[in-house]
Amino acid sequence: MREYHHLGIPTDTKMENEIYLKDFKVYVSGYNDSPYGIEWMRYETDCPLPELVKTVPHVAFKVDNLDEELKGKDVLIEPNSPSAGVTVAFIVDNGAPVEFLQFEAEG
Repeated sequence: MREYHHLGIPTDTKMENEIYLKDFKVYVSGYNDSPYGIEWMRYETDCPLPELVKTVPHVAFKVDNLDEELKGKDVLIEPNSPSAGVTVAFIVDNGAPVEFLQFEAEG
C-alpha cells in the first residue's frame, strides 16, 4: 500500500529550523510544520545525491514493503537509512524522482 507522505522541494534559501543530514550534505525543513507535508531541501555544493533529486521536486510515499515497490523500477537512490527507524529509496518515474519510505514497525 502507498500513502502520501510529503512533497520535497529543492531550494537555495536557508530556512528556519533546518535539520542537517551529514551523510547526504543536505538541510531539510518544513515537514513537521506543514499541514500538507511540504519539505524544503537545501543541498551543499558537494552533496553526493543525483542531480535529478537536487533540482526537481519529488513526491514521497510511505510504503509497507520497500523491496516490492522497487521491483522492476528505475532505482535512482538505493535503499538507505537517513534517520533511525526509516529506510528510503528513490526511483525515476516518467522523468521525475519519487521517494518511498518504509518505517520500522512500532512495537
